[in-house]
Amino acid sequence: MTRERLMEKLQNYKKALARLEEAIAEKEPNQYVYDAVVKRFEFTYELAWRVLKAYLEYAGIADLRFPREIFKEAYAKGLLPDGEVWLEMWQDRNLSSHPYSQERAIEIYSWVREKYLQEFVRLAATVEGEMRK
Repeated sequence: MTRERLMEKLQNYKKALARLEEAIAEKEPNQYVYDAVVKRFEFTYELAWRVLKAYLEYAGIADLRFPREIFKEAYAKGLLPDGEVWLEMWQDRNLSSHPYSQERAIEIYSWVREKYLQEFVRLAATVEGEMRK
């Protein structure tokens, strides 16, 4: 993994994160906002684990292929301060792709607001900080 490719992945991740933040910022959520947040959560999550994978490859750790093992390794390396939240995200991402449920969409919306968004933001800052070293 080259530095340039990693930076490109990070920039794509940050764009997805900005779109998620935009949806979360809506003052009066409704069904459209819930759906938008769930969908944006899904693609932000997908880009997050891919950024972590790219960073770990850049750092010389190349045998990781699946999100769960990538999160565990990133936690062990100090890139993720709360590994449990990322494993919860992994589970919620898997559940979000099952048949649609309005109740599930509202739950995921709440979790994104309460805990996942701050972890996504923290990840962007951590990887950027690591790249400045």
